[in-house]
Amino acid sequence: MISVSAYQDQRVVVTGAGGGIGAALARRFAAEGATVVVNDIDTAKAAAVADEIGARAIMLTGDASTIVPEAREALDGRIDVYCANAGLAAGGDAFADEDVWEAAWDVNVMAHVRAARMLLPAWLEREEGRFVSTVSAAGLLTMIGAAPYSVTKHGALAFAEWLSLTYRHRGVQVHAICPQGVRTDMLTAAGSAGELVLAPTAIEPEAVVDALFDGMEKGRFLILPHPEVADFYAARATEPDRWLSGMNHLQQKWEAR
Repeated sequence: MISVSAYQDQRVVVTGAGGGIGAALARRFAAEGATVVVNDIDTAKAAAVADEIGARAIMLTGDASTIVPEAREALDGRIDVYCANAGLAAGGDAFADEDVWEAAWDVNVMAHVRAARMLLPAWLEREEGRFVSTVSAAGLLTMIGAAPYSVTKHGALAFAEWLSLTYRHRGVQVHAICPQGVRTDMLTAAGSAGELVLAPTAIEPEAVVDALFDGMEKGRFLILPHPEVADFYAARATEPDRWLSGMNHLQQKWEAR
């Protein structure tokens, strides 16, 4: 008996799919039999991934915040799975420029909100839809040297939680992917802080996607490609001062490099 994937003939949108986790998501969904919209603001990167996938890929470049109507049209009027994967690795501290904070908020949070606004009416009518949010362990914990990134990733997680608790009884499934270090351009962009905190346990993007597919099969909201993050998250909640002292120790170690 031939096993048929749960995603066979599904219509999937992946933002930020020109590389890293997004490209790995697009490849996996296509391999599972889905038709995938490959979206990225970088035309050359999006085209390369779409060409690699072949007939099951549709390339759409542009702002992830506004892609839903065009993607729906390209997919013959229906989106089954939306992967809000595009993200901005905004570093800096409390003194980062206002435009850095605004850009991080716009890409890491408001793009998800805008997509959900456009997706929910059809999903609620059909009582079916899946929203996948690529957050980060920074959204559960934090990241030294990256205040705009950490704060907005907390916002992305909070919005995903709100979507899940509000609409799960109406058929909308939500998943929040929260990895630590992943071997992508974003890890490189994290600089010396990334080398200290993330690089030692960094995994490949495909491992993140494997964790997501396992979590989707089991109906889990929180996807932790690094299982140890669950322990860190519990420590943060139950022993916040001890946890903050440990993170401050990392901060001091980073400053001394």
